[in-house]
Amino acid sequence: MLRLTDIRLPLDHHPDDLKQAICDRLNLSGDAISGFTVYRRNYDARKKTAIMFSYTLDVSVADEQAVLARFPNHPHIRLAPDMTYRFVTRAPDVPFMRPLIIGCGPCGLFAALILAQSGFKPIVLERGKNVRERTQDTFGFWRERRLDPESNVQFGEGGAGTFSDGKLHTQIRDPKHYGRKVLSEFVKAGAPEEILYIGKPHIGTFRLVRIIEQMRKDIIALGGEFRFMSRVDDLLIENGQTKGVVLSNGETIFSDHIVLAPGHSARDTFDMLYRRGIQIEAKPFSIGFRIEHPQSLIDRCRLGPNAGNPLLGAADYKLVHHCKNGRSVYSFCMCPGGTVVAAASEPGRLVTNGMSQYSRNERNANAAIVVDITPEDYPGHPLAGVAFQRQLEQKAFELGGSNYNAPCQLVGDFLKGKPSTRLGSVIPSYQPGVTPCDLSQALPGYAIDALREAIPAFERSIPGFALEDAVLTGTETRTSSPVRITRNRDDFQSVNVRGLYPAGEGAGYAGGILSSAVDGIMVAEAIAQDIVKKTSQPS
Repeated sequence: MLRLTDIRLPLDHHPDDLKQAICDRLNLSGDAISGFTVYRRNYDARKKTAIMFSYTLDVSVADEQAVLARFPNHPHIRLAPDMTYRFVTRAPDVPFMRPLIIGCGPCGLFAALILAQSGFKPIVLERGKNVRERTQDTFGFWRERRLDPESNVQFGEGGAGTFSDGKLHTQIRDPKHYGRKVLSEFVKAGAPEEILYIGKPHIGTFRLVRIIEQMRKDIIALGGEFRFMSRVDDLLIENGQTKGVVLSNGETIFSDHIVLAPGHSARDTFDMLYRRGIQIEAKPFSIGFRIEHPQSLIDRCRLGPNAGNPLLGAADYKLVHHCKNGRSVYSFCMCPGGTVVAAASEPGRLVTNGMSQYSRNERNANAAIVVDITPEDYPGHPLAGVAFQRQLEQKAFELGGSNYNAPCQLVGDFLKGKPSTRLGSVIPSYQPGVTPCDLSQALPGYAIDALREAIPAFERSIPGFALEDAVLTGTETRTSSPVRITRNRDDFQSVNVRGLYPAGEGAGYAGGILSSAVDGIMVAEAIAQDIVKKTSQPS
């Protein structure tokens, strides 16, 4: 097939216009086009009065080489890449120890799927509950302030991304098109087919719940096994080689291939790894607040007279500002038409995150506005970033009233340096509730200074961003893992313990659903190849 890029058509174009655009681009008659599919569809809103769809199309013609010969080196006409996923190997016929997967977020789930599809029958160990029960516990916390430390936004089947916008786009390099495999599996499990082609696909929490359940069923049907409420409290290591794990109930499970995909909030696991001598290092992350505006304001600013057009949906944004004090402030995990959610996983500490449903039809837009920090800000220990997060989360809990209310402040008051005592026209979405206060106490001075500089700067890109009544809600601390569990580049194993495969966001190798899932695929392939290699060697 041929891949045609930058096919531009107006929003209200007729479906037949796509085929005509192909004919015009290739200078062919309609009869010469045997078929086409939409690979990607974005929109260009730089000219708000004339927003255009931009298509990438895969086109079938009778003689591809003849067409390409007529357009040598054309920037928008080339052969379409082969995106078919091919398994690197199959499980051997001889006995082998089943691989273990610690964690059932996107990384662990896709590692399990690939291993199961290859015949390796993995065992998945998840410290939290299955996604349906976990959802009930999470909503119970939001409504009644009952926090279950093992079943919440951070822990349980599906990982932290389950209670997010379900964003499925990433900026990672993906030469083997693993991302396509991820999206295809989501569609197979019940996701809308549009995630295969829209520019910024998302699923939303409620749909993710059903999709995760279906993927679990598929893995079990292939011989995989899931064990919920099975926290790993220790690793068995002999002579630098993993031998198995010890669960919190005292049970031992033996394996010499273990995927370590615990998520970015498994602080007790990080501590155990450090005590066991697994090489681990502090890494940069970011801290800040959630900001909420009326979604209608963002729509008008980004889409102009096309605001509200159902073909475009709720508008988003992506912002960055480099501050005078050397810090960078950027928007993170922007959730159009969504809510700010309570994402705590430890008693007495408060964390925020953002979430949207598939419809994205809530009244507010929200995003994290965060400041970059590095290990120089929390020196002295590989787990110092964890301690720093806990300090900020405890302060947020106290500022909110020590009852899981979140501390909040009007943007106008924050910029003026005065405490908020009331709310304005923007109603905060955070549940179970908010407490107006002075958020300058919630973060270090350098972060507050950077945010006060960045918000007016963002106003220049999005008029109304510094709206007096816009709401800041604290505190966002879990933008990414504060540690990296170091691994080899070639075989994905821990640099000092064979058979241990650090993976995903918690291990410091991904950031978001899609990149975590892709990392899970790569680690699964490495394990499959290693098992086949070892079982084929003479004993």
